[in-house]
Amino acid sequence: MRILLVEDDAMIGKSVQLGLKRDGYAVDWVRDGVAADLALGNSVHELLILDLGVPRQSGLEILKALRAAGNPMPVLIITARDSIADRVAGLDAGADDYLVKPFDLAELSARIRALARRRAGRSTPLIELEGLKVNPMSREVWLNEVPVRLSAREYALLIALLERPGMPLSRTRLEERIYGWGEEVESNTIEVYVHALRRKLGADRIVTVRGVGYLMPRQS
Repeated sequence: MRILLVEDDAMIGKSVQLGLKRDGYAVDWVRDGVAADLALGNSVHELLILDLGVPRQSGLEILKALRAAGNPMPVLIITARDSIADRVAGLDAGADDYLVKPFDLAELSARIRALARRRAGRSTPLIELEGLKVNPMSREVWLNEVPVRLSAREYALLIALLERPGMPLSRTRLEERIYGWGEEVESNTIEVYVHALRRKLGADRIVTVRGVGYLMPRQS
């Protein structure tokens, strides 16, 4: 999952970015509302973590503009504003969740997983498809109950395909899902990871759609 983090506090921003990257997310970090607007215009992010008190344009203004444009992206507010009125204002403006600072990174990750489940229409923590089972909390993967070891990038690619079974994703879109700003992407990176996943999960697990990209077939 590609996440946009909007946070002006350098210590909090760096800690959240590093922590979420360790959890396998691609995280782009901006420190003010204008930069957030520009980043959101790229349409590459799947979740927004938004501080309300950022400069140049408030988090609430960013959120209202996002929803006014019809963008359904999940939004998780992180803020020191802990009054009931602030929570109500944030949720009524279109936020999906509200987390008060200071918070533990483990709780932030759990809330992100919950939003991802809701976005994918799942009610259970595990992702299961044709003998394949994934636990997003522990990032464990099993094939027919046998554990499968994946690298962080292999896991991120697998999740991207599992979230949209039956829907082809282009190489560019997959790169956008698993790489953040400033991370080097070689020309055949996706092909390398697809080959590794096929070797570990089965050659027919990921289908190449010629001229389009790759997909994971739906359950038969």
